Amino acid sequence: MNQGLPGLQHRRGIPVARPSPRPPKPIKLDGVGKLALETGRTRLLVAGLVFALAFLAIGLRLVELGLLREGNEPRVARSETAQPFNTGRADIVDRNGVVLATTLPTQSLYANPRLVMDVEETAAALASVLPELSPRELAAKLSLERSFVWLKRNLTPRQQYEVNRLGLPGLDFQRELDRVYPLGALAVQIVGFTDVDGNGLAGLEHAYDTRLRSEDQPLQLSIDIRVQHILAEELARTISEFRAIGGVGLVLDADTGEIVALVSLPTFDPDRPGTAPAEARFNRATLGVYEMGSVFKIFTTAMALDEGIVDLNDGYDVRKPIKVARYVIRDYKPKNRWLSVPEIFIYSSNIGTVHMAMDAGTKTQQDFLSRLGLTRPAPIELPEIGQPMLPSPWREINTMTIAYGHGLAVSPLQVTRAVGAIVNGGILKPVTLMKATSQEPLYEQRVISEETSRAMSWLMRLVVQYGTGRKANAPGYMVGGKTGTADKLVGRRYVDDARMATFVGAFPMDDPRYVVLAMIDEPKGNESTFGYATGGWVAAPLVGRVVERLGPLVGIRPRPAEEEAGVDELLIPAKAGRFVLAAQ
Repeated sequence: MNQGLPGLQHRRGIPVARPSPRPPKPIKLDGVGKLALETGRTRLLVAGLVFALAFLAIGLRLVELGLLREGNEPRVARSETAQPFNTGRADIVDRNGVVLATTLPTQSLYANPRLVMDVEETAAALASVLPELSPRELAAKLSLERSFVWLKRNLTPRQQYEVNRLGLPGLDFQRELDRVYPLGALAVQIVGFTDVDGNGLAGLEHAYDTRLRSEDQPLQLSIDIRVQHILAEELARTISEFRAIGGVGLVLDADTGEIVALVSLPTFDPDRPGTAPAEARFNRATLGVYEMGSVFKIFTTAMALDEGIVDLNDGYDVRKPIKVARYVIRDYKPKNRWLSVPEIFIYSSNIGTVHMAMDAGTKTQQDFLSRLGLTRPAPIELPEIGQPMLPSPWREINTMTIAYGHGLAVSPLQVTRAVGAIVNGGILKPVTLMKATSQEPLYEQRVISEETSRAMSWLMRLVVQYGTGRKANAPGYMVGGKTGTADKLVGRRYVDDARMATFVGAFPMDDPRYVVLAMIDEPKGNESTFGYATGGWVAAPLVGRVVERLGPLVGIRPRPAEEEAGVDELLIPAKAGRFVLAAQ
C-alpha cells in the first residue's frame, strides 16, 4: 500500500485534501471567576499606590532634612501652643552661670507585691543588680499585702536597664524628677539639698523653696565657683597639714556686700545628706559662733580712733599686766615698754588694747559693736544663722576681755562683714549670696569716718609688713589684716590645747576690694611651725595663697616691688607722725 502524502486522503484511488483541525473555542468564565479576578487587580492597584505614596513621603522627608532644615538636630517636637518642659524646680547657678543645682527626669522602681510570683527569687535577683539594697528588706516589702510599694527611687539609666532585663513580673517604673548637684560637695553649705520629693531641706534650697518651685528663671548667686574651689582647696590643705578638725573660709566683695566664696569643712555629698555626720552638715561660717581672739582688736582700735579716744601718736605703758579680781591680762609676747597705738596693733598687745577699751567705756563699746552688726544675727539669705553669745550683764571685766576677742562669740560671717565696713571707707553694707544688680542696696550705714577707715587700712597693712601677719604677704597685692588665736571654750572653761587660729585680711589696701577670712579649728603645731599653731603660723599663710590665686581671676594685677613700695608710702595717714620710723 502506497504511503500517501501528509494532509491527503485517498478516496477511490483519487487523493483528496484533508481539512485542518479547528482551534478550540475560548472558555467563558462564570460570575465567580470574574469577581475573583477583579478583586486581585484592585488589591494590586491599592498596594502599588500605597508603596508609591510611602516612597514619595520618604523622598519628601529626605529633601526636607537635607535641604530645608538647619543643621541643628535633634529637635523637640512641639505644637505652636506647647510649653517648655517643666522640671518643677528652677536651677541654681553661680555668678557666671555655672550650674550648681538642676533637675533631671529619672525612673523609680516600684512593685505590685500581689503580682510577684516568687518573693525570695525576685529579692535575690534585684539585690544582684542593685547591691545597695538588702535582699531581706526587699523580701519584706515584696511580701506586703498591698498593690504598690517603692523599691528604689531615682535609678540611673544603667540601673533601670539592668532591672528591666531581669524580666521579673510585678515590677515597673515610675517617671520622676531628681534634684542633682553637678559639683557635689563644693558649694553644699550654700546651695543646700532637697528630699527625694524635691522639697528644700537646707541652704538656699530651703530658703528659696517657694521661688524655685514657682519660677523658671535660674536663681543666680554671688558665688564665683572658681574662687570657691580655690578657697576650699587651700582650706583642706591647711586642715590636713595641721591635723585640724575643721575650718572656715570666706571671701567678701567689700564694695557690694556680695559673698564670693563661702566654705565650711568638713563637708558632705548633697546627693546623700542622710549619711553625713552632724559635724559635716554644720555650717561653721554662718551657724557657728566663736570667740575670735585678737581679730577683735580691729574693732577696738577703730572705735578708739573714731571716737577720738586716741590718735595715731598716742600710746600706753604696757609693762604691767592688768589684774581684775582673780583674772590677769598679759601680752602673749610682751615688749615691756611704752607702745604707740600702731605698735599696740602691730604687736597685738592685749594690755594696750584693754587700756583703749576702758578709756572708751562699756556703753561706747556696746554701741560700736552693735553698729557693726556684731551683737545680732547676720542678715543673709541662709536659714542656718547663728545667734551671737553676749555677756549678760555686760560688766567691766567683759569690756576688757571683749576688747581682745574673748567673752563674746560671733560667726565668721559677722566678722567678715564688719571688717568689710572698716576697710571700705566706713560703710556697713548688707551681705548677700545673690548676684548684685544695678540697683542700689536697700540700706547702708556709715559706722566710721573715711579718715578712720584709711588709718585702719594702714594699720592692717603694717601687721602684714612688720607684725604677726607677715606670712599672709602676697607680693604685689598689698595685703593687710589681723591675726587671732583664741582658746576654745568647752563647757565653762577654756581648753589650752584646743584653739581657733584665724586671720582676716583685705587687699589691695590702698583701695580695699576683697576681704578674705580663714579660720582653722583645733590645729596642731608641727615641725615647720616650730610647734606653734597660732593664727600667724596657720591661717595667715592660707590667706596669702588664696590672694595670690584670687587676684588674677578678679582682674587685680600684682604690682612690681618698687610700685608697691611707692603705694605703701602714699597709704601712710597724715597724722601718723613719729611712728613711721619707729615701726620700721
